[in-house]
Amino acid sequence: MADTDEVIEEEAQFMQNIQAPKIPEGDKVDFDDIHRKRQEKDLAELQALIEAHFVQRKKEEEDLIALVNRIEKRRAERAEQQRVRAEREKERQARLAEEKERKEQEEQRKKQDEDAKKKKALSNKTHQYGGIQQKADGRKGAKKQTEREKKKKALADRRKPLNIDHLSEDKLKDKATELWQWLMQLEGEKYDLAEKLKRQKYDVRDKHYHTKGAADHETQLK
Repeated sequence: MADTDEVIEEEAQFMQNIQAPKIPEGDKVDFDDIHRKRQEKDLAELQALIEAHFVQRKKEEEDLIALVNRIEKRRAERAEQQRVRAEREKERQARLAEEKERKEQEEQRKKQDEDAKKKKALSNKTHQYGGIQQKADGRKGAKKQTEREKKKKALADRRKPLNIDHLSEDKLKDKATELWQWLMQLEGEKYDLAEKLKRQKYDVRDKHYHTKGAADHETQLK
């Protein structure tokens, strides 16, 4: 409908520009022939306009189809590019996950190996220390027996009969003072011996700690 209106409008504009032909004076005018020729001319020009219009319309349609094809092609290319990028990203993430898992397994294996080495070294050290401790206990038992005998002898020497039945009241007071001073002396000796024992225990623990630390350091170096 729009094409027909355009044709009619072009035809009306064309008719307005047509000028009436000049008729020679003195000649017989054939109006039918003039009208026929004018119609033929108008029809030819109209036909040319219609053909030009359809040629232009066909060209525009072809351009539109080409544009649509280019758009579809570009859309397909973008979709393919996005698909390729997505696949590459998926492969990259898979490689990262695989590498992470491999590193975790490697670290876990190293940790297990280190733990096994530490346990083995500690077991060897325990056996070694157990043998040393057993020997030390044997020596300590013998030494303890000797010290016990010495203590018994010392107590026997110190435990003398009081023999106070014949003493007067003043002598008894002097004896009580003497016994009190002797008791204080024994308490002092007891305190000194207790401190000496504590120091010896501390030295033994400290020596054991340093020995164990040196063994662990050697294990790590291996």
